[in-house]
Amino acid sequence: MRSRERILASLEGVYREAFERAEAAGDESEMARLDFDYRREQIRLEVLLDVRELLSPAPEADEDPLDRTESILEKAERLRRITRLR
Repeated sequence: MRSRERILASLEGVYREAFERAEAAGDESEMARLDFDYRREQIRLEVLLDVRELLSPAPEADEDPLDRTESILEKAERLRRITRLR
């Protein structure tokens, strides 16, 4: 599985390349749009990465295996509690 840092760096690279092209062309409206889009996509991606982390198996630890087990339903319930609108 790719690391969070690698995924976010890939996103930044794509947007940076497009931003530099817009900057070279002097297209300020495109630069502003790209900046906004990058920030929005970064937030979305971080949320998805948080969900991935939440649903991933827990790392091995020096604890009782019964304490580490969590069903997909329990994980879904945790996710529901996190995302509940208040």
